[in-house]
Amino acid sequence: MTSTTTSPAIERTIAESRERKHKRGPNGPSLEDRRASYAPGGRPFPAPPEVRIEATELAGVPASWVVPPGVADDRVLLFVHGGGFTLGSIDSYAELVARLAGATGARAVVPEYRLVPEHPFPAGLDDVRAAWGAVRASGVPASSVVVAGDSAGGNLVPALLVALRDAGEDLPAAAYLMSPFVDLTCSGTSMTEREDRDPLFTLDFMRRTATGYAGNTDLTDPLVSPLFAPLHGLPPLLVQVGSEEVLYSDAERLVDAARAAGVDATLEVGEGMLHDYQAIADAPEAVAATDRAGAFLRRAAGWA
Repeated sequence: MTSTTTSPAIERTIAESRERKHKRGPNGPSLEDRRASYAPGGRPFPAPPEVRIEATELAGVPASWVVPPGVADDRVLLFVHGGGFTLGSIDSYAELVARLAGATGARAVVPEYRLVPEHPFPAGLDDVRAAWGAVRASGVPASSVVVAGDSAGGNLVPALLVALRDAGEDLPAAAYLMSPFVDLTCSGTSMTEREDRDPLFTLDFMRRTATGYAGNTDLTDPLVSPLFAPLHGLPPLLVQVGSEEVLYSDAERLVDAARAAGVDATLEVGEGMLHDYQAIADAPEAVAATDRAGAFLRRAAGWA
């Protein structure tokens, strides 16, 4: 059930999402059409005209810089987009990234990592790691970088952190995850208990998403399902999740595991919220969530 205090923008998005969920089937739009029209939260929001968006390349990975007015040039937000490992681009995420960059006070960069089904694991993670390496090679110290990601991007970010730690490399100053999909075995209790409540996803959909990304790799591999990785030594972590999500247990268990490993980890539950509610730019709940995230990243990085 959604809260009676949710905004009209959230209520509208929930209603529209439920309608799409009930119509979803094998005869839906093609992959090309889905990629062209995809927007987190279901509706596209353009970046404000004053935000500068510049195409670039990071170690061979296409990417875009997103630079709101007034942010610091020597601070970087590496944003890893979601979309079920299958969809997503700067076109679908520009407004959310710009808003979060402005709240954080850093210029943002969004790598266009390779997508499935054409490129299963580890292609996407390899691209995100290459983008991180290119940012570092440009002279930006790790302590001047924060990372963020939503949904599938919320899987790739902790996988990146684990891979960097295990390689003995410096880690970013902090990480922010929105509705992370970190257990690709789909074993969390919310996958079944909240399936009817979730206006977007079913357990079957999440399982198909997981197997499509993992390819021939076991779903319990710690870089496929970062929930199963040792999490010691990671930087401060903020995780936000909606109360109505099948991914609720992923967020909750990730924070519990991180805390048990000695990580400074915080869980924020958006009551009545759906998956990726932070992307709904005309919802006050979304703006408040990214404002809090920006403040968290600034504090954790010592930028406040």
